[in-house]
Amino acid sequence: AMSQQGKPYLWGASTSSQDAYDCSSLMLQAYRSAGILLPRVSREQYRAGALLPVEQAQPGDLLFWAYDPGNPTTIHHVAMYLGDGKIVEAQQTGVPVHVRPVKWTEAELVPQAVRPGV
Repeated sequence: AMSQQGKPYLWGASTSSQDAYDCSSLMLQAYRSAGILLPRVSREQYRAGALLPVEQAQPGDLLFWAYDPGNPTTIHHVAMYLGDGKIVEAQQTGVPVHVRPVKWTEAELVPQAVRPGV
């Protein structure tokens, strides 16, 4: 995911393209390169591993944002935790893949992280 920094955001980006990403295709490609298969969309990626409290996230874990953080069916965004309070994400149109700080109190952050492949 880190090597894709600067590439454009494209909602619904093809998982076979590495020219542009949306949030879930960036995670899918990053994990695929590590030999772990993830589902295509963020709501399904939430079910693709072990759940743990978001405050216990380790580098490589997935963080999710939802319109109702207590209801996983409302998830609309996923990013990879890098450690030290930072994530890498494909956030929205006009914003390329980037690293940014994250706070556990951030609006819409789901209280559980996911450790894929576990």
